Amino acid sequence: MSGHGAPRLDLPGTADLRVAVVAASWHEQVMGGLVGGATRALDELGAAYEVIRVPGAFELPVVAKAATSGGYDAVVALGVVIRGGTPHFEYVCQAATDGLAHVALQTGVPVGFGLLTCDTEEQALARAGLPGSEEDKGREAVEAAIAVVLTLRGMSPKGSVGFAS
Repeated sequence: MSGHGAPRLDLPGTADLRVAVVAASWHEQVMGGLVGGATRALDELGAAYEVIRVPGAFELPVVAKAATSGGYDAVVALGVVIRGGTPHFEYVCQAATDGLAHVALQTGVPVGFGLLTCDTEEQALARAGLPGSEEDKGREAVEAAIAVVLTLRGMSPKGSVGFAS
């Protein structure tokens, strides 16, 4: 499984954070698991959040971009695209991935990447954070976004990286 070796992150000082969770609507069961994992992680961290639903993965970047101007410290983008018999999979995955990377780079607001790009529904379910799932990509996307927020906060004006004391 791809999550083998994932880091365990210590995320202190998160109670003052606001996070937008932008979540696609396709594949209801998988999305329920991803959103559930993300919101459980945010509740445990004490961060404030809003879940914003969009139709599909292709719509994630534009709403993530809008959220960056809404006073959020981070955006967590969640979605799933399952390969079918047409090139649609490649186009949607590439557009959503590139779009989310551009949002983070253009705005400086961390974007947690929780877009599953799977060959089968079984692979998506194994990563969805549901009972019996092997991984919880919703939680991992939250933890990655929060870790970047804390890293950016701890950077000195001279550009050295480290956590603030």
